[in-house]
Amino acid sequence: MVHVLSTSTIRPTSYNYSTRRIELTPWDLCFLTYGPIQRGLIFLKPTTSQEQKLEENNVIHHLQSSLSRALDIFYPLAGRLAMIENSEDNTSSFFIDCNNHGAQFVHAAAEGTTMADILGPIYLPQIVDSFFLMNGVLNCKGISKPLLSVQVTELVDCIFIGCTINHAVCDGTTFWHFFNTWSEISRGTCEKLQLHPIFERSHFDGIINFPVHIPNILEEKTQKWVPPPLKQRYFHFTEEKIAELKAKANNEMGTDRISSLQALLGHFWRSVTRSRCLEADEEVKCTIAMGTRQRMQPPLPKQHFGNAVDSERVTSTAGELIEHGLGWAAWRINNALASKTPHEVRKFLDEWVKNPRMVNFSRPISNTLILGSSPRHNVYGNDFGWGKPVALRSGAGTKFDGRLLVFPGKEEGSIDFEACLLPETLVAMGEDAEFMEAVAT
Repeated sequence: MVHVLSTSTIRPTSYNYSTRRIELTPWDLCFLTYGPIQRGLIFLKPTTSQEQKLEENNVIHHLQSSLSRALDIFYPLAGRLAMIENSEDNTSSFFIDCNNHGAQFVHAAAEGTTMADILGPIYLPQIVDSFFLMNGVLNCKGISKPLLSVQVTELVDCIFIGCTINHAVCDGTTFWHFFNTWSEISRGTCEKLQLHPIFERSHFDGIINFPVHIPNILEEKTQKWVPPPLKQRYFHFTEEKIAELKAKANNEMGTDRISSLQALLGHFWRSVTRSRCLEADEEVKCTIAMGTRQRMQPPLPKQHFGNAVDSERVTSTAGELIEHGLGWAAWRINNALASKTPHEVRKFLDEWVKNPRMVNFSRPISNTLILGSSPRHNVYGNDFGWGKPVALRSGAGTKFDGRLLVFPGKEEGSIDFEACLLPETLVAMGEDAEFMEAVAT
């Protein structure tokens, strides 16, 4: 059981905004009907000597103070979404209003819960959902609710820092840019501070006419879909096992272009398909979210504040995917990602403005695997002043059968997959010898 000890509003230390209104791009707007990004890190509790170095010997006060200073840099996260109704065409437009209403900060305790209770079980314990705020809140509600919510939960032997950010204002790259900056400020290494985020939208001059008009989504009435019972499991892959899969995939296809992640994803996709016990002629899909900062022409700055994500889908039949082997699956993934040229990225933006399409998993999907996040994010470099994290866990977010998140592992070169699937699928994968041979135990 998680008990809330205190709730507070955190605002920037100084109110000096260079930009008051930040327009939302199609990449941002498409997430209005989706859930927020929720990521959390587990840290061992500070020792007495470490606490003495922290501000006023109070970890919570220190985190609140450093968060306020981080918001000096990421001040839009202390704002809210704003909506304008366009009467001329019965549409709406959204933007970030940097109004300084503040971020939410909650201090909580999970009495009697230990780190082993979180990391020990095969499946993710449900209590982890209680370590995050804004569960079940759609991003469009950012008009009245905080864009950033932080919950610091004290367990018996560790601290969980859970961060929730509205997905309509940032993607994983921006999320970890903020998190990395906050931790750097907290541990007092400001001389090595990350590059500041870029809020201006001048990079889209000649591409997007702001504000973008979209259908009035707040008036939409959709039938509530009750998802099937799902479980989440973390699969850890060492650098050595990943290298073996990469070599195997490339050898099978006579190439050297298949990446480590493409080989690993092909390995996972084939196991999921086997474990779902599908008919050979049933269609299966693998959708991969990918960053578009470097796929724009000219490229967007790495520190662009907002979303810069597109996706590509690979389709097959269950029979083909299983019969052709790892190399074939990985090569299909490789080709799909290579097809996302600057022209295709620009085409998406042009077409989306003409025909807005929202990301929506409120209806069931079948035989699909959807990959998000990235192993390139700086997760384990976060140190708030008393050591690096022990593990990462994500929140409830938007769960559905086939949701797959990829994170860097704690050891250099390793990768973690967080899979959300039907219980029977996860059980079958655990009994899939070909798949589990690559999984670290």
